[in-house]
Amino acid sequence: MNDNQHYSVINVTSKLITPLFVAGLFLLGSGCSTIKTTEQKNDPYENFNRSMFTLNDKVDGYLAKPISDTYKYITPQFLQTGVYNFYNNLKNVNVVINDTLQAKFSQGAQDTGRLALNSTLGLGGIFDVAKSVGWEQNEEDFDQTLAVWGVPTGSYLVLPILGPSTFRGIPGAAFDTATNPATYVGSAVNIVSMINTRANAEGSLKFINEAALDPYVFTRESFLQWRNNLATDGKSQSSYDVDLEFDDEINDKKINTNH
Repeated sequence: MNDNQHYSVINVTSKLITPLFVAGLFLLGSGCSTIKTTEQKNDPYENFNRSMFTLNDKVDGYLAKPISDTYKYITPQFLQTGVYNFYNNLKNVNVVINDTLQAKFSQGAQDTGRLALNSTLGLGGIFDVAKSVGWEQNEEDFDQTLAVWGVPTGSYLVLPILGPSTFRGIPGAAFDTATNPATYVGSAVNIVSMINTRANAEGSLKFINEAALDPYVFTRESFLQWRNNLATDGKSQSSYDVDLEFDDEINDKKINTNH
């Protein structure tokens, strides 16, 4: 599964949102071991969030995973790809709207062309024709737009069933849901999309469960860094890593001094 598929996951559970910020997992890279958690600043509701994380994990394990495993077993890969492409194409309506709201007019023109090309030659988006001509999928949502407008991120939250978010992300998600045509195609069709997404997320979810000493912290830090990376178009990533390394050096010196 390509990176764009990871980025475009519908938030079903705290685990289902993982592919949305799987880019964050790799952006963290070797820096994961050096991240100093900032619970007081970013996660003041950690007790509540951990409870919701556990709840969502159980919902995923007992309900979403068995259904998606069955779907993946009986559905050919080409059909899974077609379902993903169809919904990803509809999401481009959101991308174009947020391009405009962020004054990214050149990118918006390309994204409009991408939507038009895939909707016609791509048979409603089932085939990603635009990618073959070099028009890669851009990721823009209203949370990013609010960030561009200067709205602060706010505290980290884990919502029941919906998974990781922030105070800024809640109205952002509501706006994107209201403006996405997929919202109005019927619940049964949307359920197929969510199941398809969960099936394709298996590798990422397994990675977190096996690699993280504390899946909750790993998920939180990855999500927050991934959202920050999107909101700044990747411009803050290098400085963020440098700040983390600098903090580590200071903490190490304090420890050595105390000893």
